[in-house]
Amino acid sequence: MENIIMEPLQQTNLVITPAELLAHWQDHRNLTRRVIEAFPEDKLFSYSAGGMRPFAEMAIEMIGMAVPGLNGVITGKWEDAYELPHHSGKTKPSTKKELLKVWDEVTAKINALWPQIPAHRFQEHDLAFGQWEGPVYFFILYWIDNEIHHRAQGYVYLRTLGIEPPHFWERQ
Repeated sequence: MENIIMEPLQQTNLVITPAELLAHWQDHRNLTRRVIEAFPEDKLFSYSAGGMRPFAEMAIEMIGMAVPGLNGVITGKWEDAYELPHHSGKTKPSTKKELLKVWDEVTAKINALWPQIPAHRFQEHDLAFGQWEGPVYFFILYWIDNEIHHRAQGYVYLRTLGIEPPHFWERQ
């Protein structure tokens, strides 16, 4: 296969606008929220299969990266990965109700922070969380991909529990 060299997109040749990217991410967050809701209270924080973490831990990871990540995108100043809430031992939700409350708070913070991203930042290269180097848009796409990956693990858990998960194509 031949290597394709891609030039950075010019503002006039956008494939997707920042607002559309945010809507795409929030649609995925909406679906992940519905997966959290589908879990029985007694399984959300304890059930696992195949050596994977319980789904609540995966959701806490997603929660823990979103706002610190957007702050890094906006300012160019990134927390160390091991200082993020899901690594630092800070208080974590312990019930489904608490987890959904924090999920919703983060969703609102994402919506509030997103307009603060300077347009040029999407194409700039950075070192996210002191570990990952690349263009800023890549980090955002990674957060979305990471959520999809973990949500798929949640789907496996739900199915093994005999629960039909939400349709993956119904994200709104």
